[in-house]
Amino acid sequence: MALNEQQVQRRESLAKLRDLGIDPYPAEEFPVTASSVELKKQFEANPENQLSVSFAGRIMVRRIMGKASFAELQDESGRIQAYFNRDEICPGDDKSMYNEVFKRHLDIGDIIGVTGHIFQTQTGETSIHVTEYKILCKSLNPLPMPKEVDGKVFDAFTDPEARYRMRYVDLLVNPQVKKTFIARSKAIRSMRNFLENKGYLEVETPILQSIPGGAAARPFITHHNALDIPLYLRIANELYLKRLIVGGFEGVFEFAKDFRNEGMDKTHNPEFTQMELYVAYKDYKWMMNTTEEMLRAICIEVTGSDKITFGDTTIDFGKPFERLPIFEGIKKYTGHDLTGKSEEEVREIAKELHVPVDDTMGLGKLIDEIFGEKCEHHLIQPTFLMDYPVEMSPLTKKHRDNPALTERFELIINKKEMANCYSELNDPIDQRERFEEQAKLLERGDDEGMFLDQDFLRALEYGMPPTSGIGIGIDRLVMLLTNNESIQEVLFFPQMRPEKVTQPDSADKFMAIGVPEEWVEHLKELGFITVNILRKEDSAGKLSQTLNGYRKKNKLDIGALSPQVVEQWLEK
Repeated sequence: MALNEQQVQRRESLAKLRDLGIDPYPAEEFPVTASSVELKKQFEANPENQLSVSFAGRIMVRRIMGKASFAELQDESGRIQAYFNRDEICPGDDKSMYNEVFKRHLDIGDIIGVTGHIFQTQTGETSIHVTEYKILCKSLNPLPMPKEVDGKVFDAFTDPEARYRMRYVDLLVNPQVKKTFIARSKAIRSMRNFLENKGYLEVETPILQSIPGGAAARPFITHHNALDIPLYLRIANELYLKRLIVGGFEGVFEFAKDFRNEGMDKTHNPEFTQMELYVAYKDYKWMMNTTEEMLRAICIEVTGSDKITFGDTTIDFGKPFERLPIFEGIKKYTGHDLTGKSEEEVREIAKELHVPVDDTMGLGKLIDEIFGEKCEHHLIQPTFLMDYPVEMSPLTKKHRDNPALTERFELIINKKEMANCYSELNDPIDQRERFEEQAKLLERGDDEGMFLDQDFLRALEYGMPPTSGIGIGIDRLVMLLTNNESIQEVLFFPQMRPEKVTQPDSADKFMAIGVPEEWVEHLKELGFITVNILRKEDSAGKLSQTLNGYRKKNKLDIGALSPQVVEQWLEK
């Protein structure tokens, strides 16, 4: 691995610490009495009390000023200033812990533990007066610290790809990111408390399934060697939760990791979190009211208000949610009434509306595509899109007033689907027929058609009470509550393409452009691992200075380089 100059320096400091008898990665516990926020509150409450403290954090700022220095230490809750005085840290003749260790061998990003007392500086800043400190972890990579000059921020760690790949760095240098994930935790906790207070039981169901059911989606497939069978990562937990309703539980829910082998964009990740709830003796109308009540409570708990701002839009959870039948919505926004239309008629309308379709799509999929392309983006305020056609809802009970429709709704907020709910189908004969229709779609090439689950049908034959069920996308809900456009912003570790790794060129390639063989290894150590990277340098003079400085610092027994020689390397 090629190391840059800072990485080399930090490894040299690591070696010198060990030479001084200091373990840069100690094993023993370091007791912490309070967080940075708690320390400040304690001092504000009683500024006359020089409270003794023991605190640990990461060095984010250092200001060296002779025999007295300041540092900003960061823990989970925030930052606090620490004051270091040479003669108090080193009361004896040996001043190495200050002169050598603190001033020369500590870096931004190192984690230290300090003991001392709380005081206030002349500028009014609450600080720790350090009497003793201990190195807890030496950081070998420099943090990408932003710099502010004349009110402008430079070198901020803002590149999305770098932030998502190195979320650990993102959390350290972008404090606002941490707030997003605290809000996520708060939203899940609020939802869980709401459901538990209703008396519903939180359960766990299989992630590896022999038949992927409960949704129309393409699954991930693997193989179990011992059983010699294919297994699928679940696309939904619906069918297992409904088995529990058959088994006598009257209200169950699960926060589930689901997986769908589909495209990725700002609202889709192949691994996502969904909460599914099933309650016996209820219908979709009851679930609308319950969902409205629950989301309003979550919104207030997470944000402090029943109104949120997303971009330039205010979304109101305080008002009753709109209820819009899907065919009415399509007619309203396209002018086409699809009621009673055949598959071919709907396909022609889709083509007329320039909606992408293909021959594998059945009637349900065609209607879904039309609405998604032409209507969904009009729905900003919370809207229950309801009464879907039977073809779109193979697990849903037929509508009590119109057998061509089903008792289903999707909750749309700010143009995005947030939830999907059914009055669950509990007629095993009807369910079998609908599964068989879905199997025909699979045969036609629709890889999102549903598998026929014989065990689930057997369970239904024992009798499932009337039930309403809902799935709520947690990631999308958190996006909404935290004003984030991208799902990657609310996932600690979103799925990414494999990181591109540049393979170093051979020594022969460097030598072919005139680089002396004895210099090749050192060029790579300085980060010039390929000829192309080397040739991106603009100034032969500056490069020769860098190389000769490296030669001198490391006392290399090789000849110095003139700008003229280096210029020959850079010639294209």
